[in-house]
Amino acid sequence: MDVDLEAIEETAKLLYIRALKVLPDDIKEGFQRLDASETDATGKSILATMIQNIDVAEDTDNLLCQDTGIPIYNVTIGRGVAVDGIDLKAAIKKGCERATTEYPLRSSVVHPVTRENEHTSCGRRVPVINVDFSDHADELVIEMIPKGSGSENGSFLKMCIPAEGVNGVKTFVIDRVLEAGGKVCPPTIVGVGVGGTADLCTKLAKVAATRALGSVCDDPEGAKLETQLSAAVNTLGIGPQGLGGDSTAFAVHVETAATHITMNPVAVNIQCHSARRAKATFTPTGVEIGF
Repeated sequence: MDVDLEAIEETAKLLYIRALKVLPDDIKEGFQRLDASETDATGKSILATMIQNIDVAEDTDNLLCQDTGIPIYNVTIGRGVAVDGIDLKAAIKKGCERATTEYPLRSSVVHPVTRENEHTSCGRRVPVINVDFSDHADELVIEMIPKGSGSENGSFLKMCIPAEGVNGVKTFVIDRVLEAGGKVCPPTIVGVGVGGTADLCTKLAKVAATRALGSVCDDPEGAKLETQLSAAVNTLGIGPQGLGGDSTAFAVHVETAATHITMNPVAVNIQCHSARRAKATFTPTGVEIGF
């Protein structure tokens, strides 16, 4: 399958706008579950306001949040797809720029030293473009995730020692959720990476934080941690927007990787309640847009 680069550019643009305006169904369902189980009056009131915000944004064709975030594109290329990688990345970046200038969107991306804003949501090594591969013969998937700074500031890494064991992992995660408190706009998805190297571990935490609600880690030990940590986090009393209640997190998601015998990295990356994402799947028959 050959890839139309103009279609890639246009889709990258549309995905950014869609992700900022339409919340995925699994997150909406997550809100309904939390609302049904919330016992704190303040927490229930805050959840109701959040749910209303979602409805108003969609009814008025507006953004869910003013923070357009750091744009992240996850690209998965099937084994039968013919595309030049350099051209592909250039098309995605151009689409990202066009979303910001044509819609227009507020650009939140600046140079780390000068703080200069190009007003394109782009800059050095941004948008972030992650490329992976699949065994689907004729399929190219582009997922767009705008990651806001409030939640991204809730990112942590610890190089645990093996002697700390699984309890060391759990303690670090719980302590970091407590430290983040209401600054990450709960209820959240708490992404946890365990193992690998320092950089792989933090990447796994981001993957975990941006997974769909209801998905389960494909490592049985990771899945067990998800269940235990999800229950523990919602006993902390942080609640919606940090104002108290049962609904601190939609879920804790975990991703794992093998690591060195003398270390055990643990990373936390938190996604806010506006867990935005959009996805396009290219096949020989056309482009399907979804989440």
